[in-house]
Amino acid sequence: MAAAAGAAGQEKQLAPTLLSFFIYNPKLGPKEGEEEKKILFYHPNEVEKNEKIRNVGLCEAIVQFTRTFSPTKPAKSLHTQKNRQFFHEPEENFWMVMVVRNPIIEKHKDGKPVYEYQEEELLDKVYISVLQQCYSMYKLFNGTFLKAMEDGGVKVLKERLEKFFHRYLQTLHLQSCDLLDVFCGISFFPLDKMTYLKIQSFINRMEESLNIVKYTAFLYNDQLIWSGLEQDDMRILYKYLTTSLFPRHMEPELAGRDSPIRAEMPGNLQHYGRFLTGPLNLNDPETKCRFPKIFVNTDDTYEELHLIVYKNLTSPFSLPDIASIPLTLEFCRKLDSIVGPQLTVLASDICEQYNINKRISGAEKEPQFKFIYFNHMNLAEKSTIHMRKTPSVSLASVHPDLMKILGDINSDFSRVDEDEEIIVKAMSDYWVVGKKSDQRELYVILNQKNVNLIEVNEEVKKLCATQFNNIFFLD
Repeated sequence: MAAAAGAAGQEKQLAPTLLSFFIYNPKLGPKEGEEEKKILFYHPNEVEKNEKIRNVGLCEAIVQFTRTFSPTKPAKSLHTQKNRQFFHEPEENFWMVMVVRNPIIEKHKDGKPVYEYQEEELLDKVYISVLQQCYSMYKLFNGTFLKAMEDGGVKVLKERLEKFFHRYLQTLHLQSCDLLDVFCGISFFPLDKMTYLKIQSFINRMEESLNIVKYTAFLYNDQLIWSGLEQDDMRILYKYLTTSLFPRHMEPELAGRDSPIRAEMPGNLQHYGRFLTGPLNLNDPETKCRFPKIFVNTDDTYEELHLIVYKNLTSPFSLPDIASIPLTLEFCRKLDSIVGPQLTVLASDICEQYNINKRISGAEKEPQFKFIYFNHMNLAEKSTIHMRKTPSVSLASVHPDLMKILGDINSDFSRVDEDEEIIVKAMSDYWVVGKKSDQRELYVILNQKNVNLIEVNEEVKKLCATQFNNIFFLD
């Protein structure tokens, strides 16, 4: 018995990892001997040329083969023992493929490692969403693939893909992808009417004073308060800001390496603002005013804009502004003098509201409840399951098996249009409940001993009454 326990103790779980990621266009190398021309980007680049050609050719064949059965809906994924391949055609004839190695259990038999591939652990919907977000993020900063072809042909497209994905693929944490990646929602900050009106009035005044500002988004503590952008553009910009830009700037701030507080503002207002994109030092006439470009409304009018992110240092608070003509140091100073002092005042109002919200939610804490809520209409997302620990990983605080059940319930919901409720008795004392009601989805995990179905239902009703009292869930 002791030997068996010892052997079991040597079991090791290996998380899913990215094996390869490539983008190709079958129209670019239609003739035999020209297959390499189809490949626009391939990671890892060290792979031998013939293997790249073979892998791309295989994907092409799979897509063509499945088209004979379903002409309008080509292949989305291919399951094999060792890995899973995901396919996405974001623009006509441009294919993106992501190959993910299945999770592995490593055991030792007679002193040698034996690998068991977990073929059913990965959820297609989660990783297809991750692949689609890869494209959305590329498009936010570069525009469409077609635009690159128009700007300078295949050469320019290859350069842009290489530059973007070389860095972006390093931020994919496939081991912690889950239902939140399917939703790609936005966490909203709940505000009282008075403070919300103050913010709205501040944005109106600012856009009037700085007439080249086209859209404004306003965030506090990684939560969105106001946005003038289209939903789909805001969704991907929000993901970039909260998982990449803000965390990058948080670490130096926490280490106390920030710019000194400037108290010389008119009206004796202490002013704690600074640019997260753009000029580092407004007092240096030589400082560069370079801002990242972003592309919004690409399906419609195709606007190329500058992304200005301005932050108040007294609290985790930021304001991305977007303008569409070359920006000067003079403009940056004007924005700083208008926005900085007013943000400092607004930040203290919002901070007060934040503390009130904290007190209220603290009083109603239900330790046995954990939930995810998502609204398809406004992309609002709320989760007590996830704790943001590192820049780009939202770690779930529950067992992976429970997260998989949530994903399975979500897949069931997406197959039907009607409202639905699913209750699952999971391992030991856990119950998982999914409710779908009028474009809203709620997933609850309960940990209670010796309860039956009726009692679980009552507990979920109680949770809806306390946490979602203003949201109508159909029974």
